[in-house]
This record gives sequence, structure tokens and C-alpha cells, in this order.
Amino acid sequence: MSELETGIKSISAGEFLNVGREGATVLDLREPEEVLIKGLDGAVNIPFSRIAEGLYRLPKDRTVYVICRTGELSEEVTEILADRGYDAVNVEGGYEAFEAAVKAAGPVFIDAKGLKCPGPIVRVADRMKELRPGQRVKVEATEDAFFSDIKVWCDRTGNRLTEIKLTDGVIRAEIVKGEAPGAAAAGGNDKTFVVFSGDLDKTIAAFIMANGAAAMGRRVTMFFTFWGLNILRKKEKAAVKKPFIEKLFGAMMPRGTGKLGLSRMNMGGMGAKMIRKIMKDKGISSLEELMEQAVGHGVRLVACQMSMDVMGIRREELIDGVELGGAATFLGAGEQSDMSLFI
Repeated sequence: MSELETGIKSISAGEFLNVGREGATVLDLREPEEVLIKGLDGAVNIPFSRIAEGLYRLPKDRTVYVICRTGELSEEVTEILADRGYDAVNVEGGYEAFEAAVKAAGPVFIDAKGLKCPGPIVRVADRMKELRPGQRVKVEATEDAFFSDIKVWCDRTGNRLTEIKLTDGVIRAEIVKGEAPGAAAAGGNDKTFVVFSGDLDKTIAAFIMANGAAAMGRRVTMFFTFWGLNILRKKEKAAVKKPFIEKLFGAMMPRGTGKLGLSRMNMGGMGAKMIRKIMKDKGISSLEELMEQAVGHGVRLVACQMSMDVMGIRREELIDGVELGGAATFLGAGEQSDMSLFI
């Protein structure tokens, strides 16, 4: 960062590309039609022609990076903001210089080799959130399904897949981050799951799909009812008072994911242990890891209050982060979804 003769702070387009914007405001002075074609993630658009009436929208407790098309207008506005007590920084050369800096920057490498579904897509999605539109990414993965998955993911998230090939057992994909989210990501594409079963294999499948949807930028609601509530139970016994029937019922049901059996070939619990060992040997995330990943990516876990009452399960017995809801909660989420699955 430098200081111009006018005394205002200034930053090059290359520095702006790599600067952390958390806790800052980006003020884009270009006209709305320019921003629509080539936008800046998270920027506040106040056209230069309306700057006098729009400055009230800018908080004074955050650094303001000012950018226009070529850098001329932004210098003038930065000076105005500085005079008004803002910590304002001019982006030299404007968006044209920023765009050139993005193109000149080398591709970001993402190593997804050895990861199993939904791991590769989740890793790509997480890294892409940190990048600017136009930045290039190179991904390497070894899971066969990634060849199809990355094509669909790019198509549905507004990113551009420029190349994909398979050589020596490694899938190599090159992606350019899109200027704006794809149309498919803009509402009405939420995913809703009714988790009725308490079987280990069905639960694993549900969380794999939930994590995949979250990686595509979709809002996901998982509604747990009846036997599915056992998935959300803590493994430790909770100190809650219950009538005899509820205590008996709770004792007969599995407490937490570690006690879940398979829907087929459970063999008194041996089948579940075998599946878990195979998953571990093949580097597949465990159910517990998939659940932690889902919560970390904003997947909403909702326990059916009516089912809890019927089965004698109390809120204190559920893991952290679980909401309580009823039919209206599920239906409300379902109406915003284009897919509702009953598992």
C-alpha cells in the first residue's frame, strides 16, 4: 500500500487481488450494467453519478476499498471519503487493472487425490469460495466419479470447466471461477431430506448427498423422524427423568451413530463393523466425519418434535446443533426445494 501526492491511500490491483477483505467494504463505482456483466464478489455498487446520495450506505468502522473502471474516478471518491473520516483506499488502475492481474496470476492448485465422494467436490467448493472471479484453478483427483461430478458441479455453480482429462489414473481438471453464481443457484434449488430410517448404510448415503448439495451452494435441511432420531442421540446417557415405558423404549433403541446397524446383513452388528472398516481402509469419511462436515457447511439438522414425544426422546439427549421442528418446518423447507428425498 502506498500514499499518493494527494495524501490518500492507494493499493495496486495485484495487491487488491490478494488482500483479505474480511471486515472491509469494497465500493464499486461502475455503472450497474458494467457490474452485471463483470461483478466483484461482495462489493457495494454505488455508481459515480449517484455517489453523493449513496455514501450513507458505507459503514465508517470498516476499511473501504474504492474501485472504478480505470482508476480515475476512484481516486477522487477516495479523497472525499478520507475527508469524511473514512479509512479509504484507492485501487490503482480500477477494474481493468484488476482483471489483468487476475489473468496474470498463476492457477491455484487443489490436491484432491485419495479423497472419496463427496470429499473432492467439497474441497474444490471450499477453496473456490476464497478466490476471485476469473481466477484459474487446477484440480487433481483419483476417484473415478469426479470426472462426472466436476462437470455437473461447474455447470450448476456458474464456474467454467476449461479442460478435463484422465492420465495415469489421475483426473486433471482446469476451472475458471465464474463472474457470478449460476442461475440454478439462485433460489428454489434447496434440498430437503426426510431421514426416517436409523440404518447405518442409509444414513451414510443421506449425509453424502447432503454434503454434495452443500458443496454446490444449496441450502440443505435434514428432517429426522421416528427411527432416524437415533442418529442424533448422544452416545452418553443423559440424566433426564422418564416414565418407565419411555426408559424401556430408549434402552431398546441405539444411542447415537456408533450403535447403528445395517439394513441388510447386519449379522448382530458385525456387518456394521465390517462396513466401517472397509470405509476406513478405502479412505472414505466415516458417518461421524460426514455429519461434522455437514454441520460445518451449514446443513440444517431438524428433529421432529412429535416423533420425539412418541419415542420418549428428550432434547437433552440430542447432539449439539439440532433444531426442533414439526410438519410446518419440513413443508416450509420443502416448498423452497426442487428435491425432497425420503430415506
